[in-house]
Amino acid sequence: MWKQFLGKLSGKSPKSGGGGGWGSPPPKFPTSYDVNGRQWDSMRASPPLAAIAGAEGETREDVFLRKLNVCCVLFDFSNDRGRDSPERERKRQVLMSLVDCLGTAEEPLTEAMVSACVRMFAINLFRVFPPKVRPGTGAAAEADEDDPFFDPSWYHLQVVYELLLRFVTSPVIDVKVARKYMDNSFISRLLDLLDSDDPRERDCLKTVLHRIYGKFMGNRPFIRKAVSNIFYRFVSDADRHNGIAELLEVFGSVISGFAKPLKEEHKLFLWKALIPLHKPKTVGMYLPQLTYCITQFIDKEPKLSGTVIRGLLKYWPVTNSQKEMMFLGELEEVLELTEMPEFQKCMVPLFRRVAHCLNSSHFQVAERALFLWNNEHLFGLISQNHQVILPIIYPALERNARLHWNQSVLNVTMNVRKMFFDMDQKLLLACEKNFQEEEEKQAASEERRRLIWEHLERNAAFHPVTRDISFAAFPKPAPLIMPNSS
Repeated sequence: MWKQFLGKLSGKSPKSGGGGGWGSPPPKFPTSYDVNGRQWDSMRASPPLAAIAGAEGETREDVFLRKLNVCCVLFDFSNDRGRDSPERERKRQVLMSLVDCLGTAEEPLTEAMVSACVRMFAINLFRVFPPKVRPGTGAAAEADEDDPFFDPSWYHLQVVYELLLRFVTSPVIDVKVARKYMDNSFISRLLDLLDSDDPRERDCLKTVLHRIYGKFMGNRPFIRKAVSNIFYRFVSDADRHNGIAELLEVFGSVISGFAKPLKEEHKLFLWKALIPLHKPKTVGMYLPQLTYCITQFIDKEPKLSGTVIRGLLKYWPVTNSQKEMMFLGELEEVLELTEMPEFQKCMVPLFRRVAHCLNSSHFQVAERALFLWNNEHLFGLISQNHQVILPIIYPALERNARLHWNQSVLNVTMNVRKMFFDMDQKLLLACEKNFQEEEEKQAASEERRRLIWEHLERNAAFHPVTRDISFAAFPKPAPLIMPNSS
């Protein structure tokens, strides 16, 4: 096995007569590197890719370090110059050989090998993204937003991410040693990469971060805190972040592993980090993942359903009909997990909001709100509390039946009224009577207001305003007399 591993690492080829061939020994690592991938100038002085073959008698560690040093060479993929360069292809082949070797290794990697791996990851992955330019208006700008961006350097980055995943999951990596180099700073910069415009990179990062969270248990509190900070910045300051959906997808599985009862820290994460994510306009891009995370919390502790419902009402959209329909869909999923005590605590403000949705001029919003009665669990909650709920929503049902322009909304409204009629005929008739009395009072108030305005207009016509306008003179206030301090 030792010979097989060394043979894969060395990747020897026949010696050539020219200088700088496979057998020429490269210099050692630049000593000025840190794990954050700085000191790019010293990296440009690395040996050519041809000089990766190990000399006779070299150890497994020496060959491994040589290959990692070669993989630290960076190429410019921003233009077509050097697109077919053999140096690029050779680096990719070396990266792939490292992936195979790490996957078949049986002996633990030394600390020097682990350190060199982390340094190579940092040099290749950690980079500054170009500034995001706010798109213009029009169909062309919308089309540009919908088209995904594909990083031209993915040709190498893909293999680096595969090697990183093998490194994190490999049993030959000592976790205690790896944590010395894959520290909080390294993980923080990995999280920053989730803002990449390339969906392929975000997908790889999602898998890597999930594995890191599972293996490096000591870094879990920091990861949760760092992700919370990303959510805070996104909600309060930033207008765009590409990796919110991926982060929520990772945390969906993390939340499902929380122990019962939930810690106070986890409840604060729900209230301060997850629920405010309903505020941005782009909530539709990550709403399925966000809903899954929230329902996982409620599944762990059903008492949190009231907290979630109050949070939804706090960030409920007023002028965005598409977002309002999404909120109604999420509300239904939350109510399916809500128990009676929590439902009773928030049903009054909840159905006041539902009543507004029933009277929405956007027929899809009104229809979606009426479909809540098709949910069996929610219908059971409503039927047991109909004496409180029916007086709240009956005026909205009556206005829909009289005035709504959409026939489908009218039909569903009549079906909901029939449900309440079968549930409690006496209460429905009482609500109808109260509604008619309120309508009469409102009509009388409007008529009184109209008569007052007519009276004012008649007086103005008989007594026109002239230039000689006298104003009542108000008496001047008496001067303030301060007490004599002497």
